[in-house]
Amino acid sequence: MLKAIVSYSKKIPVPDSEYSSQGYSLSLETELPETDLAAIRTRLSETFNLVRSQVENELSNVSGKNPGLGDPGSNEVPLAAAHNNGHATNRQLKFITDLATRQGIALSDLNGRIRERFGLDGLYDLDRKQASTVLDLLKGVQKKAA
Repeated sequence: MLKAIVSYSKKIPVPDSEYSSQGYSLSLETELPETDLAAIRTRLSETFNLVRSQVENELSNVSGKNPGLGDPGSNEVPLAAAHNNGHATNRQLKFITDLATRQGIALSDLNGRIRERFGLDGLYDLDRKQASTVLDLLKGVQKKAA
């Protein structure tokens, strides 16, 4: 089995600062069960597109401001840099992608299922509870009614 680390980063100019920029990046580590070169390329392309779209999505969500640091003198932390805001944990996301891969579910299909069930753009928009639900579904666990 191959391991791939897919990353995307982008630098954005800091407002009112001629020589400064703020960098945003996301890296995702995943295992590739595929052995066919074409399947590996497809999986890497899907994963890269997902990582890139998530960084771009976070940048567009920074409170309608120019996605830099905001006021250079403030301690404000932009949304994209905030720590875990209730989003699914990296561990949950890795477990979801690993389970989906073992079941032969392509990343694009997984994101489609997430869109249908939760009305979200995809995997990286899940909160912790939603990620837990996805994990349960992938594991075939049925929750008892309360």
